[in-house]
This record gives sequence, structure tokens and C-alpha cells, in this order.
Amino acid sequence: MTSERLVTDAWLVVPLYNEAAVIGEVIAAARTRFPHVVCVDDGSSDASAAAAAEAGAVIVSHPFNLGQGAALQTGMRYVLEQTDVDYVVTFDADGQHQVEDAAAMVELARSADLAIVFGSRFLDERTRPGLLKRLVLRTAVWVTNQSTGLRLTDAHNGLRVIRRDAATRLDLRQNRMAHATEIVLNLGRTGLPWAEYPVHVLYTDYSRSKGQSLLNSVNILVDLVFN
Repeated sequence: MTSERLVTDAWLVVPLYNEAAVIGEVIAAARTRFPHVVCVDDGSSDASAAAAAEAGAVIVSHPFNLGQGAALQTGMRYVLEQTDVDYVVTFDADGQHQVEDAAAMVELARSADLAIVFGSRFLDERTRPGLLKRLVLRTAVWVTNQSTGLRLTDAHNGLRVIRRDAATRLDLRQNRMAHATEIVLNLGRTGLPWAEYPVHVLYTDYSRSKGQSLLNSVNILVDLVFN
């Protein structure tokens, strides 16, 4: 069945920072569809890297925490330099992304000859981020669209499929939350074809216990204003 087919022409790139409690399960689930995963351990102080490696991921490490943008740049550079695959898929470490969405996005990129597929949690009603986070994300979308010229519905979704020719033209300088806007700006400037795809972002008890939902929302706005 197509839904069970391994995706061998793409690597997952997973920024990793202190996610030892969940990363093994996340990588094991991802590798049911994507056999090739690289985790960039961004200076974790826990056993995140060991857990990811045990689950079958390749580990690239930063000696200290540089931020998610830097981790993505390192991971994409690894895939481009060490492999010849056609696609890079950026994927979060905390269990909020669905591997079936990632696989479907790669299939869309192939079938429609797209260089970029952006995941969007606002194209259907499955994702329920809460009123405050929804408001902040909508604001971030408006700011990003104004600065990049693209018309996205969800500019700060970490699930993306990027074809090799587009990935080679990314040069991220913003290490922290503003990197999401920078990715859109870089990719928009390529002029390569893109689309959005509806994805389900699952806000888990784990992510809420870490305060990620509200904290990331605030960080997005701070970085957009001051970067």
C-alpha cells in the first residue's frame, strides 16, 4: 500500500534540544516511513542524543546551544553534503508533527513538481492551538507575508519539505525563532514553485508541560519585532 511505502528520497532533519523524554519514540515512529533521519543535538544537557541514536537517527552535535535556526542549517548541510537525496524534510523533536503528513507532503512535491511544501495547521480544523497562540500565529503570518511577499496561512510551522535545489540556496543567519521567517524569505526569493499542505499539529501534554505553546508564541513575536 502507498500509505506504508518507505520514503527513501528524503531525509528528516530534526533539531534536538533536551527532548530525552520523547525523542526515542518520535524517531522510532518517523523511521516507519523515513528510514533516514539526522538529529542535530543543539547542546542538550540531557540524554537526548543517546536516545535518538538508539532509535536509529544519525547524530550531529553542536558543542553548545545555538538555537533552532542554526540546528536546521547544520542538518540541511549534512544532508546536502553527505547524501544525494532529492528532498529535505524539517521535523520537530517534541512529537507535535505527524509522520504521515510529512510523507504526504513529499508525495505532493514529487507529483506536482514542487520545490517547497509548507505545512499549515490552518487549512483544516484538526489543530486546536488555543485562542492566544492562534492570535499570535496569525499575527506572525501577517508580518511574514508582508516581509516576504508570499501568501502563507501558517508561516511558523516547522514541518516543511524542501527540494535539493531550493535547500542549496538557504543560508540561515537567524538562529532562534526568527529563522522561520528567514526560511520563508530565502525560499520565496528562489522563485521556485511552492504550495501549502494541511497538517495536524498535536499539542501534547508533554509540550504543554514544558510551556512551549505560550512561550514559543511570545518568542515568535519578540524575534519578529527585534530581528
